[in-house]
Amino acid sequence: MEIQTRRSGRASRRGCLVGLALAAVLVVGAALGIIWWLTRPPALPTIPNQYLATVQSAARSCPELSVPMLAAQLDAESHWNPQADSGQAQGIAQFYPSTWAEWGKDYTGDGKADVWNPADAIPAQGAYMCHLFKEVKGIPGDPAQLALAAYNAGPGAVLKAGGIPQIPETQNYVNRIEALIPKYTQTYAKQIGASSSPSPKS
Repeated sequence: MEIQTRRSGRASRRGCLVGLALAAVLVVGAALGIIWWLTRPPALPTIPNQYLATVQSAARSCPELSVPMLAAQLDAESHWNPQADSGQAQGIAQFYPSTWAEWGKDYTGDGKADVWNPADAIPAQGAYMCHLFKEVKGIPGDPAQLALAAYNAGPGAVLKAGGIPQIPETQNYVNRIEALIPKYTQTYAKQIGASSSPSPKS
C-alpha cells in the first residue's frame, strides 16, 4: 500500500511538472505573439478596388501625373472617404467650393457635377493637378512637390513664395504624400499584376 502511494505521488508530481511546462510554453508563445503584433511593420496602403479604374483614368489624363501620386494624394486628403468634410473642403479629393465651382465637372454623365461622387471628384482632381503643374512651371524645385503644394495652399501662395510656402500644414502635406508614393507604387504594381494575370483554366 505504501509503495503504491509513493508511485501515485511521483506520477502526480510528474503531471504537475508537465502542466507547468505546458503553461510556460503557452505564456512564452503568447508573449512572443504580442511582441510580434506590436513590432510588425504596418500594412502598406492600397487603392480601394472600387476606385482603381477611376484613378487610372484620371492619371492618364495628364503626362505629369501617375497613379501612385494621385492615390497618395487622395489618401492624404481624405483616407479615401468620399464623405470627408473639413467644414470647408469636401469629398474624397477635398475640394473647396470655389475651386469645385471652377473645376468640378459631370464626368459620370448623370447631369450633376457632384463633389461627393468620387467618379466626378477624382477626374476633377486629375484635371486640376494637371493645371497646377502648368501654373508652377518655371519655379525652382521639384514640379510634383510644387503642384501638390499648390493644391493644398493655392497656386498664388506657391507663386508668391517662389517655391513651397513656409506653411507647416502645406509642408507636412507634401512630405506625407512623398512618403506615401513609394508605398502605393509597390502595392499598385501588385494590383495591376493580379488583374492582368490570366485566370486559371477550368
